[in-house]
Amino acid sequence: MDQKQVEYFRVLLQSQLDELIEEAYKTVNGMTNFKDNFPDPTDRASLETDRNFLLRIRDRERKLIEKIKEALERIDNGTFGMCEICGKEIGEERLKARPVTTRCIDCKKKQEAREKAKGL
Repeated sequence: MDQKQVEYFRVLLQSQLDELIEEAYKTVNGMTNFKDNFPDPTDRASLETDRNFLLRIRDRERKLIEKIKEALERIDNGTFGMCEICGKEIGEERLKARPVTTRCIDCKKKQEAREKAKGL
């Protein structure tokens, strides 16, 4: 992978990271600044359901943030775009679709087939 491609992915990953962190801050501020009183238990339950759903989304995003940080580290140490299993270069189209990936499409297919066979 040439330097121009690496820089493209660095900018892409950094912008995704910034956006996810900004959303996390909005969620935290929205939940800590919430002072409404709900006399109707149904309204309160609806609010709690919405909050729970939002927190599940943010938890998934937290995991993605960690993967993005790891991908940025791989860019810094020169291993970005290399399959962690076979050592071959991961295709550019795969990286565009999933820039945090650590496996080439062949190794990922094998992993998924093993998981399916095990019933995971």
